[in-house]
Formats: sequence, C-alpha cells, structure tokens
Amino acid sequence: MYRKRKETKSDMASNKNNHDTCSDGQKMPQLEKGQEISLKIEDMGTDGEGIGRLDGYTLFVKDALEGDLVRVKILKTKKRYGYARLLEVIEPSPWRVTPKCDCARACGGCQLQHCSYEKQLIWKEKKVRDCLQRIGGFAEIPMEPIMGMDKPYHYRNKAQFPVGYDKEGNLVTGFYAGRTHSIIPNTDCAIQHPCNHAILETVLSFMKTYHITAYSEKTHTGLVRHILTRVGKYTGEVMVCLIINGNKLPHSEKLVESLLSCPINGTEEGGAEENVLYDNCQIKSICLNINQEKTNRILGDKIVPLYGQTYIEDKIGDITYRISPLSFYQVNPEQTRKLYTTALEYADLHGDEVVWDLYCGIGTISLFLAQKAAKVCGVEIVPQAIEDARDNARRNGFTNAEFFVGAAEDVVPEQYEKSGGALRADVVTIDPPRKGCDEKLLRTVVQMEPEKIVYVSCDPATLARDLKYLCGEGYELKRVRACDMFGHSGHVESIVLLSHKSLDSHIDVKVEFGEGEEKVPLDKIAERAKQYQPAPRVTYKMIQEYIEEKCGFKVHTAYIAEVKRNLGLPMYDAPNMVEELKQPRRHPTAEKVEAIKDALKHFGVSVIYMLFTVSFDYNNY
Repeated sequence: MYRKRKETKSDMASNKNNHDTCSDGQKMPQLEKGQEISLKIEDMGTDGEGIGRLDGYTLFVKDALEGDLVRVKILKTKKRYGYARLLEVIEPSPWRVTPKCDCARACGGCQLQHCSYEKQLIWKEKKVRDCLQRIGGFAEIPMEPIMGMDKPYHYRNKAQFPVGYDKEGNLVTGFYAGRTHSIIPNTDCAIQHPCNHAILETVLSFMKTYHITAYSEKTHTGLVRHILTRVGKYTGEVMVCLIINGNKLPHSEKLVESLLSCPINGTEEGGAEENVLYDNCQIKSICLNINQEKTNRILGDKIVPLYGQTYIEDKIGDITYRISPLSFYQVNPEQTRKLYTTALEYADLHGDEVVWDLYCGIGTISLFLAQKAAKVCGVEIVPQAIEDARDNARRNGFTNAEFFVGAAEDVVPEQYEKSGGALRADVVTIDPPRKGCDEKLLRTVVQMEPEKIVYVSCDPATLARDLKYLCGEGYELKRVRACDMFGHSGHVESIVLLSHKSLDSHIDVKVEFGEGEEKVPLDKIAERAKQYQPAPRVTYKMIQEYIEEKCGFKVHTAYIAEVKRNLGLPMYDAPNMVEELKQPRRHPTAEKVEAIKDALKHFGVSVIYMLFTVSFDYNNY
C-alpha cells in the first residue's frame, strides 16, 4: 500500500517561490541537485518514465506514473529539463498497481510492472503514433488497435542471466540494474518462463559445490559469464547453455546429471491464476558457448554440446523451427504468431508473388509467407542463421524458399541480375534490428519497386525515420498496428504496410470555384473529378495474362524487363549492376518482343501522362 501524504504549506511555498526569469521572459523554477519537491505526473516518456512539469520546466522521474502525485529528489538539472528520483507516491495514479515481482523497481528488465496492463497498451499505441507524427511527419496515420497479450506474465521463451558476486561475495545471478552492470539477484522472474527458477538454482548450486567461479568484467577472470535458457512454448523443449570464459567446464558431467534431475516439471505454485502450465517441459539440450573476448557481447561463436543436440525446436502456426543458442527467434511465441499472421494478411499473397525477406534470421517470417507465395528469398548477414533457415525450410518441406548470406543491398542486385529479372520483388518484408535500416538498404528497396512493403519494427523511432524516407520515394502508408511483444517493458513491436504509389496515380487538377466562364460550381466538382480517375498500376502478371490470352503463349518476366529497358521505360535498375553475366542472357524472339510491345501499348504503359497544377480561387469560393 502506498501511504498518502498531503502537500504542506511549506512544500507549496517552496514550489511557488523557486523561480527566476529566463531571457525570453518565461518564469522557470530554480532547482538544485538534492532538492526535494512534490510533483504531479502528467505524461510518460519514451522509456515509460513519468513526466512532470513545474511552471514549464520538465522533470523526468523513473518509476513515476501518469496521474501520480509524487515527492521526488532532484538528481540533475539542465536549462529546460531535469531528472529526479522517486521518493514517495503521495497520491497514486488510478493506473498504478502493485508489481508482481519484488525487485521490479531495481531490475532493468521491467520498467512498467507498476502500471496496469490496460494503461501499458494505451501508452504503447500512443508511443508508436507519436513517433510517426513527430519523426516521420505523418499527419494522418491509419492506426489499427494494438495487439495485446492474453497472459502478460511468464511469456518470454529466452533469457540471458549474468553471473557474478554481490557485495558480500555471494554467488548470484539475475538481471542488471537499469543502465548498469550491477546484478540484481533474481532466480524467479515474473516475465520469464517459470522453469527457469529450478534451472538457475541448480546451476548456482553446482557452481558452489564444485567451486566454479563467476566471470569478472573488471579483471577478465573467472569462468561462467552468463546462463542462457530457451524454452519451446509449443514443444516443451528446454535448452540450457552456459557462456564461459574458457574452453571447458570442470565437472560438466555433474552439471548434466543435476539439470536432468531438477524439478522443472509440474505446475507453478499459483499457476491456476495465471494459467501457466509447464508440465510438458523437458531439457533437450545442454551446451557451452565459448566467449573469451573482453567484450560486452554475450555470446561467442563456438558451441560445445554437453547433452543432447545444440538446438531445440518450437512451432509458430504449422511451421517447426530449429533454434540454436545463436539463433534470432522472437521471445514471445504467442504474440509472434499474431504478428506473423498480420504480416501474412498485409502481404495479401495469392500464390504467384515473389517475396524478398530482408533481415530474415532463421527464416521465421520467410517460411510463414512461403505458405502462400510462389517464391520467397531470404537475406541475412549471419551465416549460422542462414544455415538454420535452409534447414528449417528443408524440414518443413518448403521448396519455394531460398536463402542468401550477405548484406541485402549487395545480395538483391546480384541475384536479380543472375535471374535475368525473374526475381523481381512483388512484396518486400523488412524486420531490422533496433537501429533500423541504413539508407543504402532503403535505396535498394526503393529500386526493387515492390508493390508492397511490410515493415516489422521493434523501435518506433527508427521505424518513423525509415518510413519517412520510403514515403518520400514513392510509397504510401496504408496500415499500422502495434503489437505488445514485451509486456511490462518500455518496448513495443510494430507492423506497417506500405503500397507503391505510381506516378500515373497522382493527378493535379486546376480548379477554380465560383460562377463565370471556365469556373466550376461546387455541385459539379464530383462530376468533373470522375474524368481524372487514375489508371491502375500495370504489373508484369497483367502483361503475361494479356499475351497468353491473345497470342496463346507465355513470356518470362525477364523478357518483359528487357523490352521495357530497350524502350527506355521506367523499371528496376539494380545498384552495383555488373556488365557481364556469369551465364549469357537469353533474349526473347521477335514474336515475343512484338507481343510484349502490343501489351504495353494496350495498357498505356508508354503514354506520357499530363500533369496539371493544383490551385484554388478562394476569393470565389
């Protein structure tokens, strides 16, 4: 329970009189480090921190919540804003709840356990919208309702627990405090899978029994750096991986023995309330990851098996994925299913499309889309991920999915040329890391000229930046939906649909309203506008169908591309294009060339469209 405290007269006087006048005439409070004040929280920042304002001066307060009246201590002040630490909740917000985890405030994993889940969803949806407006410059946003969780606890299928010592020298594991590498001891995390508790306690007991040391970042000594766990939500398969500063783990056979006998089966105490069942869990993989580098990077490149395989399996929908310690795999399986189902809906595939999946990882989105696409090409710069993707495709029986190692901006042009234009993208999906896409990749996407772009993002700020570029290069924002992949944290996933806005779909018309010669009365505007309906975008498929129906034979998309190129018509022009192909290009016959030209003429592709200038005579409105 939070103790309510009335604001005293001295508090109010302090808040009222601590002001000065800035050069612009605005009164600003003169706050000092260490000063204590009361503050009403009016909003929430990008990381979920509370925002309060004192006569125009903004204060950011971690752990404070919109609607709270709080007492805070000033930590740092700048000219227009500062930071403060929460000391006391005087009057709690109607959205404030008691955190499920005792160390929620200290731990850096959850920033919002003190906030009701309903409010978290409202704030996250607003966060996405605000970024698109402020950074992307979008005035109208086709926002759809956020996809929230049915069960916002114990949802994570992956955890990386640092191992170290507390101030008394006790061996501990848990999570780092926010913006530090100080470990907050915790083996029973409220958002991680419940079986982690038994696993962590078993590993700690093993280390104590056999005097296995924990790694020290300061001295680069000690052995065990992290404990990584992965859990297959739908298979029940569990992986335990110790990241070590060495080549072997002493007494590793005893660790295997202990883990295989630890009590991870059964139902969590109190599980009925949260409906968390894990009685099908079984450890299938125990391994070591070797990382002897002086680095903050958690995982090294080498995997050493101790028991079972170096992977587990899990499912999204009907597709089974093989997951190694190094694999990127979404941490929230149920929300991932919702997200990928939405991606499939946005792509709107009909069975004849070529899809390019950039940042494909182990092929999670690629294979999901391959269920309805003619061809899916995945690109990922991590070789191990591509090996996993190819293996996942093979084991699930997909013959229409192909995966390439490398940077997308290099791979896409190369493969386009090798295919003679056959791998022209109809749909492009992008799922980049938090930093978003660099401009070179975005240029490549634009030059691919896909009809649709489906962009999956884990950071609304970089999403907004990238969308601003893409929409400035001929694309239109059609659908936006947030997805709560990371409940109780400040992060939010988003999915966006962009469609190509062809040049011939944009018409500017000079219209003068009013009475008189060459002026259009208001009631005639709609009738006049019908004369300027844009022609639909002409696709290669439309050209192919026209030729087959009229001429009785089929033409390859590469032939259409070649004829368009020779006519000087707009088309995909790959960057880094090579002059000579490894294999000679096969050219269309004269008959097919004439058929393609006839089809282009039929659809008006070679017509130069007239552009008119928009102006309105408001004087005669």
